[in-house]
Amino acid sequence: MSLSIAGKTAIVTGAANGIGLAIARHFIDKGANVMFVDMDEARLEAEVGEEARADGPVQMFSGDLRQKLTIANLLSATMDAFGRVDILVNASRQMAVSDPLCPEDDAVELLLQQNFLTSLRVSQMTAKRMILQAEKAGDESRNIGVIINLSSIAAHHTQGALLGYSVACAALDQMTRSLAVALAGKGIRVNAVAFGSVMSASLQGLLKENPGYRAAITDGTPLHRIAGPDELVETVQFLASDAAAFITGQIITVDGGRSLIDPVNAPAH
Repeated sequence: MSLSIAGKTAIVTGAANGIGLAIARHFIDKGANVMFVDMDEARLEAEVGEEARADGPVQMFSGDLRQKLTIANLLSATMDAFGRVDILVNASRQMAVSDPLCPEDDAVELLLQQNFLTSLRVSQMTAKRMILQAEKAGDESRNIGVIINLSSIAAHHTQGALLGYSVACAALDQMTRSLAVALAGKGIRVNAVAFGSVMSASLQGLLKENPGYRAAITDGTPLHRIAGPDELVETVQFLASDAAAFITGQIITVDGGRSLIDPVNAPAH
């Protein structure tokens, strides 16, 4: 089986910065067509605006994916640009602390909406488009599409202040398994990558606010460092490729061994 994703069309959400941007850029380097998606239109324009205006493998879409109409418009834009969609990477995610004893704290609801429900709706609507395009093309293969979710070790390795984030990640993991079973017969694989000590955009922000977290994270990671976003992208490419054709419903952990030991006093990010 091949690791190649050349010629495939991918939608990558959260692609204006951090891990989402690294994944989208890596996919372009490997010969895929990529729709860069993000709510931050200005940042998206700064990153890929010039490339997206050319008739090439890079296109961009800005909008609030919490709205079903926006998702429908995204899929239409992707089909107009590339004629199909083969890969969805749900990399749009948000990190926020919450007070587990405060019923007025809306962080749980916010993170369930942003990190779980949005990914679910995008996955459902993209899967329908994958199935429809396969039917129109008469494609009877067992591998018509791939969905990859970005999760976190916080789903099972957490602290009280991360209640909302942890619950959302746990829901995302179970969504991955459930959709994998539901879509397997349709030829769509669904997997997730759960990471911990990866330098995401939100982790960078937390480290600026709380410099002491860096030592806590590295001391609690057997490989004793925080990984760069580029160290996550190869795993995502593997799951998107035919080399993973018999892998579905799996949560692959990429955290430098951090989830193997006792929790550290820093965000499980």
